[in-house]
Amino acid sequence: MFKTPEGRYLPEARDTANPYAIYTKKVLVEGREVLTDPEGYLLDLDAWSEGFAQAQAAAEGLELTEEHWDVIHYIREYYEERNVQAQVRDMIRHFREVWGQERGNNHYLHDLFPMGGPQKQGNRLAGIRKTKGEH
Repeated sequence: MFKTPEGRYLPEARDTANPYAIYTKKVLVEGREVLTDPEGYLLDLDAWSEGFAQAQAAAEGLELTEEHWDVIHYIREYYEERNVQAQVRDMIRHFREVWGQERGNNHYLHDLFPMGGPQKQGNRLAGIRKTKGEH
């Protein structure tokens, strides 16, 4: 187990969101280290903050816009309400209503999140678990 600077104990990577992770990475968030698996998925989902999303996005070469935040907050709210990751078709349906046909589509969402689309990169930045079956 790992002990955080705040004194919380975290399980090892193999016991968390990504059972295939045997190594961890650290992201510096507002002066404290946050552990992720090698791909950037949080090991402790409670460690998520907007600061984490910004730090992880910067590490991935992505500058977050208001639209990114709309998707990140949607992903988090969807997960909190249903305890499952949002499917891309649900995101498309939602953002088509919010943004209109031109931006509420699969292509636009993948342009926003070029490293794996909203379901991979979006989930990482939103602090949500790796999508089931993703290796």
